[in-house]
Amino acid sequence: MQVQLDPDVRIGGAKVFAVYGKGGIGKSTTSSNLSVAFSKLGQRVVQIGCDPKHDSTFTLTKCLVPTVIDVLESVDFHPEELRLDDFVYEGYNGVMCVEAGGPPAGTGCGGYVVGQTVKLLKQHHLLEDTDVVVFDVLGDVVCGGFAAPLQHADRALIVTANDFDSIFAMNRIATAILAKAKNYKVRIGGVIANRSAETDQIDRFNDAVGLKTMAHLPNLDVIRRSRLKKATLFEMDPDPDVELAQQQYLQLASALLAGTDPLEVSPMRDRDLFDFLGFD
Repeated sequence: MQVQLDPDVRIGGAKVFAVYGKGGIGKSTTSSNLSVAFSKLGQRVVQIGCDPKHDSTFTLTKCLVPTVIDVLESVDFHPEELRLDDFVYEGYNGVMCVEAGGPPAGTGCGGYVVGQTVKLLKQHHLLEDTDVVVFDVLGDVVCGGFAAPLQHADRALIVTANDFDSIFAMNRIATAILAKAKNYKVRIGGVIANRSAETDQIDRFNDAVGLKTMAHLPNLDVIRRSRLKKATLFEMDPDPDVELAQQQYLQLASALLAGTDPLEVSPMRDRDLFDFLGFD
């Protein structure tokens, strides 16, 4: 079932990207570094974390910021009582950070929270001064609620590793994106290979279904260390690994700003993918 988007919560003129992928694959790391890359290219960026853990933006802000659902609850869900700085925080290099949060486990719908977040940002006119919006979306959940960012996005990006579980999740996420694309402008932009020295299984799958890898981040220890330092890769001391990762993100941001052709993707059925992956 497709639920139509309220016209009052359309984002407007900004370019909008939604980052999906298996839980734990590195979507928040990817989103935050991509947001900084956009900002380094002169863009005004808003990153919206869509996970109840509300940890999407901590490398940008150096803390866990209050969520939209928390601040709405604090005013008994009277949004007119909120100010912009109650739920929007400036992070590294001017990236504006928002954590949507979510309902308590097993209750409510994440799609409501995403919708309320965008509505608040519009009411406070932040999106009028924004060039790029990056949604960092909860992993593995492709129900109507957490597919809600796809109603706003121009392009969806899928983060994956070179392993069975990540590619299996990518296939299902691609199916969800295509379902939303029937009624909305969102299209699949491409794949970000993460935490993988090799990409042979990703490449085989991409060739089979019509996907394309736009960036490749190997399993670099500096990425792990940056998270421990609560920092983006653009704040780390320079060394070859840091410069490699920064260049990948800057090239990805440049390509997305230039515009990518939508991919014609044909996901596999689960059983066919099970037989396809791996070695003979």
